[in-house]
Amino acid sequence: MSVPFLDLKRQYESIGSQVEAKTLEVLRSGAYIGGKYVREFEQSVGKYLGVKHVISCANGTDALTLALRAADVRPGDEVITTPFTFFATAEAIASVGAVPIFADIHKDNYNIDVSKIESAVTKKTKVIMPVHIFGTPCDMDSIMSIAKKHNLKVIEDAAQAIGSEYKGRKIGTTADISCFSFYPTKNLGAFGDAGMVTTNDDRTATILLALREHGAAKNGAAAREYLYGIRDEFAADVTDPGDNLYNPYKYFNYIIGYNSRLDAIQAAILNIKLRRLDGYNAERQLIAERYAAGLSGTVILPLVPENVRSCYHQYAIRTDKKEALSAFLSSKGIGTGAFYPVALHLQKAFEYLGYKPGSLPAAEEVASQTVCLPIFPGLTVHEVDEVISRIIEFMGGGN
Repeated sequence: MSVPFLDLKRQYESIGSQVEAKTLEVLRSGAYIGGKYVREFEQSVGKYLGVKHVISCANGTDALTLALRAADVRPGDEVITTPFTFFATAEAIASVGAVPIFADIHKDNYNIDVSKIESAVTKKTKVIMPVHIFGTPCDMDSIMSIAKKHNLKVIEDAAQAIGSEYKGRKIGTTADISCFSFYPTKNLGAFGDAGMVTTNDDRTATILLALREHGAAKNGAAAREYLYGIRDEFAADVTDPGDNLYNPYKYFNYIIGYNSRLDAIQAAILNIKLRRLDGYNAERQLIAERYAAGLSGTVILPLVPENVRSCYHQYAIRTDKKEALSAFLSSKGIGTGAFYPVALHLQKAFEYLGYKPGSLPAAEEVASQTVCLPIFPGLTVHEVDEVISRIIEFMGGGN
C-alpha cells in the first residue's frame, strides 16, 4: 500500500465547495488586498488564540522580519535561537543585519535547550527567538524568565504551532511577539503564501502595522516616534478615508518598511479552515498516538512534555539508520520527510559565524537521525498501520 507523505487534496474535498463559493464572492467584491475579509480573519484568529492584536502579512518569513524590526533589532544586535529549524528563522535575523546566536537543543523534543540560553547572552543580545519545532511548545516560562532577567524581548517562531498550547494557553500569547506561517503545508494552510504576527502590546502592534505597509500614514508616524524618538504632527485636519483605494495617507512615509499584506482571497480561505483547525489537529493527535503505540521500542520517539499540547505539524522519529530507513520506506511507496538534514550553524550561508562540526552536538545528532512520517488530516488508520508495519519490518530485518 502506498502512503503519501502529504495529500492536501483530501482536505480540499471536504471544503472545496465552500472555498470556491467564497473565492468567487471575493472576486466579485473587487476588494483584493486588505478590506473586510482580511479584517474578519484577523478578528477570528485573535478570538481563537485569545490575543489582542493580529497583524496578517504576506508569509511566515516576513512575519519574523517584521517582528524583529518591531522589537527594534538593529544591525550588530544578537538574537539567540535554535539551530534545528527551517532556514527562515535565522535568515530573518540575518536579513535585518543582526547576528544569529545558536543554542543547542533537547534531543527528546528537538526544541531549544533553555539551560543553554543564558550562557549565550551578551551585551549585544536583543532578543530570544525560540521555535516550537514540529508543533511542540518550548519551555516558555523559563525562556520568559531569562528574558526578563536580562531585559530582552522574546519573539516566538510559531510557524508550525498554530493550535498548540502551553499550560492551557494557546501559542501566540506566550511571548512578546509571535510569528505564524500559513504556507499550504502548515496545519492551517492557505492556498498560497500567507503569514501573521500577534502581540498583546499596543505599541508593537502599531509598529507592525506601519512596517507591513511601507512605513506610511499615521501608523508610520507613530512608529517613527516609538523607534527613533522623532515626533511628527500628522495632518490631523485630514479625514481618514479608510479603505478607499486612493488613500492620500499612504503617500506620507516615515520609516522604511515592506510591502507585506495578506490578500483577501487567502484571508477568506483561511477563515473557512480556521473553524476546522481544532478538528484537524485532533486527527493529527490520534495519528501521533497510534505511531507512539505501534513503534514503541523500535525507534526513538519524540517526547511531549506533560504541560503542553502539540499540534503535531510533523511526527519525527529518530534512528541512526535514517538514510536506509527513508530509502526502504520509499521503495514501499511510503513518503517521508527529512526535516532537517543540516543544522543551521553548519549551513554554508552561516559559515561566517565560525561554528564547526561538533559545536552543537545535540542538534547535529538529531539532524542526522530524524525521519518525519506521514501525518495529516485524512490519513487513514490503515495507512498509519502500513507505515508502522513497514518500519517494524525494516528494523527487525537487521537492515
